[in-house]
Amino acid sequence: MRFSSPLLSGRLKRRYKRFLADVVLDGTGETVTAHCANPGAMLGLKEEGARVYLSLSDNPKRKLRYSWEIVEADGTLVGINTAHPNALVEDALRAGLIPELSGFIGLRREVKYGRNSRIDILLAAEDATLTYVEVKNVHLMRSAGLAEFPDSVTARGAKHLVEMSDMVAAGARAAMVYLVQRGDCARLSLARDIDPAYAAAFDAARAAGVEAYAIGCSVSVTEIAADRLVVLDP
Repeated sequence: MRFSSPLLSGRLKRRYKRFLADVVLDGTGETVTAHCANPGAMLGLKEEGARVYLSLSDNPKRKLRYSWEIVEADGTLVGINTAHPNALVEDALRAGLIPELSGFIGLRREVKYGRNSRIDILLAAEDATLTYVEVKNVHLMRSAGLAEFPDSVTARGAKHLVEMSDMVAAGARAAMVYLVQRGDCARLSLARDIDPAYAAAFDAARAAGVEAYAIGCSVSVTEIAADRLVVLDP
């Protein structure tokens, strides 16, 4: 996924109200308010003074024309925009990055299923088998080389695991795909101390037959590419 225009660099002043971030732009010194699409806690990624990169929309109807895309943390670039993971995982699936999820003949996004939910990606095989793919963005790293999910309590995430288990019970396949939007992690584990309920739901889903995979990204100021598999710890 290439950015459509060069990103603007600056320094973070504050992230507030979950979806807003004030940034001092390099060069001009102007303070702008950017949309932060990430609803999580963003532990370690919202420090005052951190270098950040913003995209600028040319849509005159947008209230906030700037979007926070990347932050520099732990000596690497980290993608924080949760609007991108579904497209990045779609690209990875079409490229056959996850062999177990290759060979599909149909792919749809945002399909209604379960109890008033939408699945991020629905794959259809030649034999009509459906695979429900739920995508989660990952950017938390507390130990070097180890990505963790989630970074805050996610009742919605636990609900999705239950509904995916229901799909497996009904004869379909279901898979969690964790997208690590940083290039310095080779492994991923659950942050069980942050959300024990999600961890329990994950364990139950795995026991019910829900598959789980993790993909890593290369992140730069020109593009983000989902380009490798990440080891998923038990």
